Amino acid sequence: MNELQLKYGCNPNQKPSRIFMEDGAELPVTVLNGRPGYINFLDALNGWQLVRELKEASGLPSATSFKHVSPAGAAVGRPLTETLAKIYRVDDMDYEAFSPLACAYARARGADRMSSFGDFVALSDVCDADTAKLIRREVSDGVIAPGYEPEAMEILKQKRNGNYNVIQIDPDYRPAPIERKQVFGVSFEQGRQELAIDDALMEKVVTARKEIPADAMTDLKIALITLKYTQSNSVCYVKDGQAIGIGAGQQSRVHCTRLAGQKADNWFLRQHPKVLALPFAEGTSRPDKDNATDVYIGSDPMDVLADGKWQRVFTERPEPLTEQEKREWLDTMSGVALGSDAFFPFSDNIDRAVKSGVEYVAQPGGSVRDDAVIAACDAYNMAMVFTGIRLFHH
Repeated sequence: MNELQLKYGCNPNQKPSRIFMEDGAELPVTVLNGRPGYINFLDALNGWQLVRELKEASGLPSATSFKHVSPAGAAVGRPLTETLAKIYRVDDMDYEAFSPLACAYARARGADRMSSFGDFVALSDVCDADTAKLIRREVSDGVIAPGYEPEAMEILKQKRNGNYNVIQIDPDYRPAPIERKQVFGVSFEQGRQELAIDDALMEKVVTARKEIPADAMTDLKIALITLKYTQSNSVCYVKDGQAIGIGAGQQSRVHCTRLAGQKADNWFLRQHPKVLALPFAEGTSRPDKDNATDVYIGSDPMDVLADGKWQRVFTERPEPLTEQEKREWLDTMSGVALGSDAFFPFSDNIDRAVKSGVEYVAQPGGSVRDDAVIAACDAYNMAMVFTGIRLFHH
C-alpha cells in the first residue's frame, strides 16, 4: 500500500487528506488499529526519528511524548527512583520491575504531564506489555513503534473503545536524501537533516571549565537530538537521561530559555516534600491531580487553595509553598544540561539557565556576543560546547 486516506487534515474542514509515497513505493507504516489523522502522522513520524536517534546515541530503549509536532518529553530507559515514580504517577505499580522501555516512556510522559495530555507516543523498540499498561492509563491519541508483543497489542486495542491508534513502522526504512513540501501551492525542497549528534560534534569546549562527565555529555546529546525534532526556536533542559523542560516555537531565544526553564523548575518543584505530601481526595482523577499540582506550584496557588476550591481535590487545605521555599528548593538542583538549536545572542540566556541548575551547555556559537556568553558561563562555572551546527526545524 502506497497511499492511506485520512479522516481530514489539520482541521475537520480540510478535506480530502491522505499520506502517500510520491515514487509509488510502499508506505513504511502500517495502521494496526484505529484511524490516525494528519497531525497524528506528523507527530508519529517526527517522534519515531527522535527515538531512533536517541537509541543510537545512548544504546538504551527510548521514548517520546509528542504534541502538535513538538516533543513534550523524551527519555532513555533508565530505572525510576521512588520520587520519580510518585511524580510520574506510577508508584501504584511495580515500577522497580518495569522494562527499560517502560521506564523510558514513564519518564517521557511524566516530565511535563500537563503538556503530554493527549499525546502521541513513539517508542524505539518493540512495545512490550509493561509499556502498553502504562500507555493504557494515560489520555493519549496513539503510538508508533517497530512492533508490538501480542499481549501489548491486546492491551492497546482496549483503549478509546477499541479506536486507539496503533502504528507499526519498518525500522529499516530510510527516506530519500531530498525532502519536499508545499506551502501555499509553492514547493520547497531541501536536503534532509541527517546530522549525527555524536562525540565529534561535542569536542569544542570554549569555557574555562573543560571537563564534562560522561553522563552530562549524554544528556547534552539527548538535548540536541530532541531539538532536531522540536519546532524552532527551541531550547531543551535535560537531566539523568530525560528532557525536563522544552521550550518550542518561540520567536525570542530568551523566551525559549525561560519557558523551558520554567518547565524544568516545575519538574523539580513537583519533587518538593510539600508537593509529594499533597492530600488528594480519594477518587481524584490523574489529570485533576496534575492540574491541581501545576496550579499549587505556580504563581497563583489560591486558584486551588481558596475556600470552596481546595475541597474539590484535597481532603484538607494544604499549606502554600512560599516563594522562598521554592527558591531554596530550586537552588539545590544541579548537573542540568542545556541545548539550544541556535546561538545565544545575549548572556541573559545563561543568567536564566543557571537558576534551573544548568552546569553544561551545548549551542552552535557564532554570535557577535559569544565572548559575553562565554564570560557568563565562566562566572557561573559552567562548561559550554560550541557545536558549530544549527538545528532549526520547521
